[in-house]
Amino acid sequence: MDLNKTGLFSNFKSDLSASVVVFLVAVPLCLGIALASGAPLFAGVISGIIGGIIVGMISGSSVGVSGPAAGLAVIVLGAIQDLESFPIFLAAVVISGIIQIILGLSKAGIIGYYFPSSVIKGMLSAIGIIIFLKQIPHAVGYDADPEGDLEFFQPDGENTFSELYKMLDYIQEGALIIFVISMIILILWESPFMKRIKIFKVIQGPLIVVITGIIANILFKGSSLYIDETHMVSLPVAGSLNEFINQFTFFDPSALLRKDVLLLGGTIAVVGSLETLLCVEATDKLDPQKRITPTNRELIAQGAGNIFSGMIGGLPITQVIVRSSANIQSGGKTKISAIFHGLLLLISAIFIPNILNLIPLSSLAAILIVVGYKLAKPSLFRKMYFAGKSEFIPFMVTLLGIIFTDLLIGILMGLAVGIFQVLYNNFKKPYALQTVEENGITKLKLELSENLTFLNKASIIETLSHLPDESDIVIDASRSHFIHPDILEILQDFRKNAEYRKIKLEIIGMDKEHENPVQKLKNVTKDF
Repeated sequence: MDLNKTGLFSNFKSDLSASVVVFLVAVPLCLGIALASGAPLFAGVISGIIGGIIVGMISGSSVGVSGPAAGLAVIVLGAIQDLESFPIFLAAVVISGIIQIILGLSKAGIIGYYFPSSVIKGMLSAIGIIIFLKQIPHAVGYDADPEGDLEFFQPDGENTFSELYKMLDYIQEGALIIFVISMIILILWESPFMKRIKIFKVIQGPLIVVITGIIANILFKGSSLYIDETHMVSLPVAGSLNEFINQFTFFDPSALLRKDVLLLGGTIAVVGSLETLLCVEATDKLDPQKRITPTNRELIAQGAGNIFSGMIGGLPITQVIVRSSANIQSGGKTKISAIFHGLLLLISAIFIPNILNLIPLSSLAAILIVVGYKLAKPSLFRKMYFAGKSEFIPFMVTLLGIIFTDLLIGILMGLAVGIFQVLYNNFKKPYALQTVEENGITKLKLELSENLTFLNKASIIETLSHLPDESDIVIDASRSHFIHPDILEILQDFRKNAEYRKIKLEIIGMDKEHENPVQKLKNVTKDF
């Protein structure tokens, strides 16, 4: 078989091109998440490398990209402070990986499919808006909040919105000029004219943006427009191979059985797995080919990645939507793009950290703002609005919840609203009441729904009590799969009450095989 024409390498050009964009997005995010987590900066780079290479190779996701988890930054920061030892914390990361592999083998990946589509879309839009808002300060040269921070309340004491006001006192003209030039380039790259030129399909706009930013800042040198190193990428620089190796921190094996470490490992595993499964669901929706990622295999891949990451000094890893969406938007087709982005991180960390440290953060802000906008396009809001309240309300609750709290809380808020809607609709429509003609006799037919729970008691009682006396009533349970014992009791009581009200009652559909509560109703009808 010719791998250049089929399989993973059939889209090598587009994957290679996309991997460069993902790499450029990943560098500041890896460093920023490490900073926000209170970990060594190189820990973020390690987890980015492993997320790309190790997880990328094992994962069944074609376009998903893994790396350090922004959603775990608060947990990691608190854990490192409480344990007072980074090697002991790394032992917890190793344990989390072992637990994730167990979860994958136990087929726990199916949990991800229980989140409504409206909640997933709300999550994507929320992350897009957060990226957009968080990058505006970086665009003007105010870099107090670390890259990759998605929390509403920031480490610098501000929140997402107050930061936009505070940045006005710290606008750096050089950064702003580079940002504006970068945005012009990216907008031009998206135009139909540019897309028709073959070379621009291979050379990505973000790469031109980064090169332009570096050159512009070199030209600014010696003037007030010059951007110093505090507003640039800050990849750790090793003077020799030994110094590079010394940047790795190895976990403490003696801490693996400590109770607090085991508890922390379980927490990281559960939270990280949920974030990964949500991201997998979201990434599959963004994938133009609509491929379905095997979720159990993904948990195993994440587990393997976390074991490796914890062993050599990296942060917890999850699949991440920012890099995954950047990969899809840049034309990534297979997992080669994710793997190659990891290789680029490794090569750059060893050989060219000094060159990467010339990249202005305002250039990268432009790239991320475009990524954020594409995740939260106005057309999506219109689509969700016209889909009706049942879609729009969970969508907006999830979106606002994530923006004003954090990822998991926002997701749980949206899920809670979705569940409430299901229960409410079930409460409102536990049956259908209609008039039917049978052999010239007019009857009222009460057709029960598939599932009736105790939440339907009030509605059922209200309806039965208002049925007219001296009428013919048919209760049809042929579609019912589950009827709560409370509902069975109500039907039994109504059967007795019908005699006094001179109601001719017929209960049908009880001869089919149902779950136990329905079978009980069958037995009840036999008693009369």
